[in-house]
Amino acid sequence: MKYITVNVNGIVVKVPEGTTILEAARKVHVDIPTLCYHPDQRIKGNCRVCIVEVEGQRTFSAACCTPVWEGMKIKTNTKKVREARKTILELILADHNCDCLTCVRNGSCELQTLCEEHNIDTIPFDKVVKLLPIKDKNPSIVRDESKCIKCGRCVEACNEVQGIGAIYNINRSCNAKIGTAYNKELKNVKCTYCGQCINVCPVGAIYEKSNIDEVWEALEDPNKHVVVQMAPAVRVALGEEFGMEPGSIVTGKIVSFLRKVGFDKVFDTNFTADLTIIEEGNELLHRINTGGKLPMITSCSPGWIRFIEYFYPDLLGHLSTCKSPQQMFGALAKTYYAEKFNIDSKDIIVVSIMPCTAKKAEAVRDEMDDSGYRDVDIVITTRELAKLVKQSRIKIEGLEEEEFDAPFGITTGAGAIFGATGGVMEAALRTVYEVVTGEELEDIDFKDLRGIDGFKESTVKVGEVDVKVAVVNGLKNARMILEMVKEGKADYHFIEVMCCPGGCIGGGGQPRGTNETKEKRIEAIYKVDIQSQIRKSHENPVVSTLYEEFLIKPLGHKSHELLHTHYRDRSNVD
Repeated sequence: MKYITVNVNGIVVKVPEGTTILEAARKVHVDIPTLCYHPDQRIKGNCRVCIVEVEGQRTFSAACCTPVWEGMKIKTNTKKVREARKTILELILADHNCDCLTCVRNGSCELQTLCEEHNIDTIPFDKVVKLLPIKDKNPSIVRDESKCIKCGRCVEACNEVQGIGAIYNINRSCNAKIGTAYNKELKNVKCTYCGQCINVCPVGAIYEKSNIDEVWEALEDPNKHVVVQMAPAVRVALGEEFGMEPGSIVTGKIVSFLRKVGFDKVFDTNFTADLTIIEEGNELLHRINTGGKLPMITSCSPGWIRFIEYFYPDLLGHLSTCKSPQQMFGALAKTYYAEKFNIDSKDIIVVSIMPCTAKKAEAVRDEMDDSGYRDVDIVITTRELAKLVKQSRIKIEGLEEEEFDAPFGITTGAGAIFGATGGVMEAALRTVYEVVTGEELEDIDFKDLRGIDGFKESTVKVGEVDVKVAVVNGLKNARMILEMVKEGKADYHFIEVMCCPGGCIGGGGQPRGTNETKEKRIEAIYKVDIQSQIRKSHENPVVSTLYEEFLIKPLGHKSHELLHTHYRDRSNVD
């Protein structure tokens, strides 16, 4: 690799050929401001906030997209640069709704931070922003075009990362904007509600629909029995909202907090993740033994479900019929739990804490009420949980750790790893192998299925059958695998698909972070697994009791009634 020498603010540094000014500056601990730039995305050079002076050039250079050359001399903080950056920010503000106090990103807005750093307290230009109506006619995502700075991050997330195209760049010059086809609501285009656009938006132009007030209302209703479930990915991400390192495991503190604010019972979604493995594993074996439709594909990611319903409805028969762990939990809370503790189902409110904005839409699907009641009543994201904590004024960092409540508090490491891409497959293989062979699996760590890579595959000997499996995360990779299925080239038995890059740890409702952050969360998820007393779903004693007392058997009548569902063709969106 060829190295070249450059000078940044008088500091000489050697960097690989092809390095940008932005990267070279960071090597010498100089942080050039950016706005459209995102470390996990391609370079755009749209906003020009990162301009610098280069000796010998008459105009400024954008640091994010300008490669360095041998002997280059760069100045990042001259009077000219500071004034130019300030003017650029002021021009952005002239076309921006600056009602910051009521903005969801107040205090965490990248534009707000830059304006503070550049000492902007007035806008010398005429305001040209149009205060358009908020677009919120869907269960998951809100759009406020008056806050959009047209950086293009959300467009890349939707089109390049997820391969959806629900939003894109429209028009040019001063008429440029980001929107949907024919300015339709998101519910009327093929949007999966994955929320990846939210995770990269630097301002408050797009965000999850808040259900926090509904949670407080439920908790303050003396006639309601309010239970809460928490997804595995939440426990390794919430701490970031309170200054902790990415990957900090705060499970017990969250449980303690939820009790203190008044939830009647605090349960773990990992329990129904274990249950999903039992039902899904038996469904896979049934298909293999009876010549059913293969490959079978997982169905626990609601954004992924919407994707296949929109774009590949002819392949819906490949989906597992299992509900997601969130919905299984809700169905059991309104039936088994209600009966066991003599509580009227109509008085039970199920709250879910999820890493996913698409879970809000999943909860209101027409199919999710097989108990006679809505499975899940309220869904909030990890970010909303952080806001709930802050509103309560309880200092979560100082809370003593507490355990989940019975009966849905006994869980396994297999249930925990649902939070990472490859985790569902690994958990399923741990169980399927032992159910089929009757032998103990010596090495239960399927490390070739782990990691943030978009596509992974493996072959596992299960009895006399070589079970071939694949794992993909991110909807662009899902499209790739479905094209293989369509062309008859996917000779797999079982495929795991997760909607979001990295799996649930990178969900659209998680604290915003980079791929490096996601990798630390994944590492923490597997730490939870290793530290668990039980690491296989079929060894969960409460799951066994559930079948003995209520469900009778996997894939039985009661299981099909409450834990399984069907999906529908959504290709004709109105």
